[in-house]
Amino acid sequence: MEEAKEKEKLTLVTRKSCFGLPTSCPNCLPVYLYLKFSQTPFDLEFNVNNPDSDQLPYVESGKYVAYNNEKGGVIRSLIEDGFVDLDSQVRGIPEWISTKAMVDSWLADAIMYELWVGSDGSSAHKIYYSDLPWPLGKILYLKQVYGAKQILGITKDNAERREEEIYRNVNDAFSALSTRLGEQAYFFDNRPTSVDAVFLGHALFTLYALPETSVLRSKLLEHDNLVKYTEKYKSELVDSSTSSSSGTQSQSVPSSSVPRHPSQWSSKPKSKPKREKNEEEKFRRRAKYFLVTQLVAVLVFLSLLGGSDADEVALDEDDVDYD
Repeated sequence: MEEAKEKEKLTLVTRKSCFGLPTSCPNCLPVYLYLKFSQTPFDLEFNVNNPDSDQLPYVESGKYVAYNNEKGGVIRSLIEDGFVDLDSQVRGIPEWISTKAMVDSWLADAIMYELWVGSDGSSAHKIYYSDLPWPLGKILYLKQVYGAKQILGITKDNAERREEEIYRNVNDAFSALSTRLGEQAYFFDNRPTSVDAVFLGHALFTLYALPETSVLRSKLLEHDNLVKYTEKYKSELVDSSTSSSSGTQSQSVPSSSVPRHPSQWSSKPKSKPKREKNEEEKFRRRAKYFLVTQLVAVLVFLSLLGGSDADEVALDEDDVDYD
């Protein structure tokens, strides 16, 4: 493994931990694991004040800061700025280049789809918005859904086709990765690279943070060696972090968030349960109705103020969800 360059100790700032993971953010986990694979000492801190910030994760070291939304991400910044480079021995291998591109695109797209588009939003709420008031969290969630659809190129006309493409790509990716890994300890050169960190981050998030109805989760569970690989390094890099000298966490992971044992997993996704109208559901319905009526009132006021015809004011039926 590469030795970290002599600098001040790094601090990795991520979204909060839950689901039994050190950070539940799918963008943050690969950076955490990259530092763990490289045996780079670092402190882990959580930022809950800006849950939708595209700067997260970021690393600090003295006056140095590397943000997620700059220079191609934190891992690339750590490499280019001389902190730690796990890819120096494999960067020129064509198969490594294509594998990294596949992991960075197809797996990332599938997680984005399931987190923001192809699910009920429960995982996203717990990761990003559970600390915020419900109306604000809902608004930010809808903003992220809209952004995810734009990134993935999903429209009303092609939604079904894009879903098929995303799952076909990720199925091909898992098959290729399973074949590439075989019974080896790592994907390339018998040593960890950024491919290992990024895949492991995606796999941990898929197995532990996505619901049992997840299609992506069921496709990953079809490949025993990928699951064993994920569990092996979860035990070595994540579960042992509390007793390790590197990767000190500023918060402990609540035991209630630890998911089931792998032996209880099934590769067949459970059918999505029917929504029950409990007290929380009733409250949310009333809150949505209140927000809609307020929106209508504001639009009517603006139309009267501008002297425009009230018929010009219309609400998009698709954007207002009455459940």
